[in-house]
Amino acid sequence: MSHARDQDQIVPKKDKSNAERQVEENEERPDTSTGTLAFGRSSPNDNLVVIAAQDKFPIPPNISQGFGINIPTADQDPNDEIVELCPPINFAMVAPGIYRSGMPKKKNFGFLRQLGLRSILTLILEEYPPMNANFIDENGIKYLQFGMSGNKEPFVDIDEEVMNQALLALLDKRNHPILVHCNKGKHRTGCLIGCLRKFQHWSHTSIFDEYRRFSFPKSRAMDQQFIEMYDPRPVWDQAKTKYLPNWPTL
Repeated sequence: MSHARDQDQIVPKKDKSNAERQVEENEERPDTSTGTLAFGRSSPNDNLVVIAAQDKFPIPPNISQGFGINIPTADQDPNDEIVELCPPINFAMVAPGIYRSGMPKKKNFGFLRQLGLRSILTLILEEYPPMNANFIDENGIKYLQFGMSGNKEPFVDIDEEVMNQALLALLDKRNHPILVHCNKGKHRTGCLIGCLRKFQHWSHTSIFDEYRRFSFPKSRAMDQQFIEMYDPRPVWDQAKTKYLPNWPTL
């Protein structure tokens, strides 16, 4: 009787190719269709957030984000002169049709032309600098001046009636696009924009947060007190409804 046993057939292990290993790695990766991260890499849907933000808060044409440089478009002649586009200090979009900043300098004029401004509203008490006056004349921009003193402790020096008139100008879409500024774009401009936010039904917490971001590191308690105590009803009574901006929160 034979005691021979069947021997197990030994099959040599075949090394996996690079392509096979890559397929297995991909199958082990979590699904990125929900906008999550996959092993430290951004999901493709992350780009949708950036696009949505640009749609909501558009930037002027041909302006790079963060560097203030004109970027030629595909249909632009490469031999054309490239003009630097530098925004004024503390520049930001407040709402559709309204921008804020500090006093524009000559180097900022190219940037401002891209905005297609219809009006510039200044809060300074002094006469407008000749260079800036020439700029608005050459570009057919309406000049609005509502000069006001800044609030400096322990006094609140902003004239409430002047503030009301400035807000009426901001809330009239016939003046849009409009740029509002003081010298640094911090305190007086911050007070005006803070009062404007009350028409948009912002909470005091949100208003003060925005004010502090632009006024840092010298936020003024008197400015925030003025904003908190400001009563928008006199402006509502004078504003012409048909000329109000088409803002969903207004």
